[in-house]
Amino acid sequence: MSDLLNSAIQSVQQSKAAWCRYITGNDTGTTGAHQYGFYIPKCASKLIFDEPGKKGENKDKYVTIQWQNDFTTDSRMIYYGKGTRNEYRLTRFGQGFPFLQDDNVGDLLILAKLTEEDYAGYVLSSDEDIDEFFATFNLAPGETNQLIDVAGIVKPDVKIAQLLQEFVKGYDSFPDTRQMALGARDCYNGAYKVDANVLKSKPDEILLHWLDTEYDLFKCMEEKVYAGVISKPFQSIDAFVKTANEVLNRRKSRAGKSLEHHLACIFTNNELVFEEQAVTEDNKKPDFLFPNAECYHNLLFPADDLVVLGAKTTCKDRWRQVLTEADRIDEKYLFTLQQGISKNQLKEMHDSHLTLVVPKDYINSFPKEYQGEISDLSGFIRMVRKKQESLPKYFIV
Repeated sequence: MSDLLNSAIQSVQQSKAAWCRYITGNDTGTTGAHQYGFYIPKCASKLIFDEPGKKGENKDKYVTIQWQNDFTTDSRMIYYGKGTRNEYRLTRFGQGFPFLQDDNVGDLLILAKLTEEDYAGYVLSSDEDIDEFFATFNLAPGETNQLIDVAGIVKPDVKIAQLLQEFVKGYDSFPDTRQMALGARDCYNGAYKVDANVLKSKPDEILLHWLDTEYDLFKCMEEKVYAGVISKPFQSIDAFVKTANEVLNRRKSRAGKSLEHHLACIFTNNELVFEEQAVTEDNKKPDFLFPNAECYHNLLFPADDLVVLGAKTTCKDRWRQVLTEADRIDEKYLFTLQQGISKNQLKEMHDSHLTLVVPKDYINSFPKEYQGEISDLSGFIRMVRKKQESLPKYFIV
């Protein structure tokens, strides 16, 4: 979290009232409009005055705004109620005010009322800062240009706990792995306001969050399903061992399928064409084949435009399985959650034309001389998309 974002969040949390909205072309004048100051909607009037303005009257007040913890402006807040006007505006920023340029269109403007005359103002430019600000206050991108309900906000970590419990209530036994994965995604996306744009811009980060959330969801399900079993003494050692093995086997079987389900969702949301468990030679079934089995078995389809990806939570002993799953494809890819592999094994993988794909944050756990040969998930998606964009549509529909 950047220092600027952290300050913005703290100011909003400590404020009497706070408001945010995107800076528009009308604000900067790039649309040809020459409006005077930032327009503030009537629903956010408490940001300015304790009492709403009355039609037929103008009223104003002068305030000090500290921007970006850096500089201040002596600005004017005004309600125009005379004649046909009925609007609130924030005006007077002084010459050289830096946030009314064309480059600021799309930035997030935040204003927090600390006292009646003192305000804190922030402008967030990076997608990461804007996304995290929205997540902190549980806002959807379409919920701007209104007061931020600081007092009533349920923090995302509290919200996700509530959503996990709601999911568990709907089941008396374990749902299948696909339903569990979907439930985890719904819980995380609902708590943190994850939308299609986030899935495209941060696939590595979101995938890890989904996996962590599913682990938490699985623990909640275990507590519910086995509550009655573990609350009573076991009748025998065999009964205890049977239950313990059942728990362990379910945990192990869930992990691998969970990774595949979440990757499939990432690929779908990034508009890639792929097939899961497509049949290749000798009834082999790679985890992911891009575009699909039909293209793979069509010898007119360029082999260089085929991509195969295995998915294994750990791969120290199992990476060689991927090498035999698609004979037409020379370069194989393997997504793994393994953090760190020996130089000898990485050299074997390189010599076998196998490229590892790992979450971006994991790359630093590998030997430096091999980090450049490892792809993150975002890079893999870009590579596949580039191949598919250049193909005739009749090949991959």
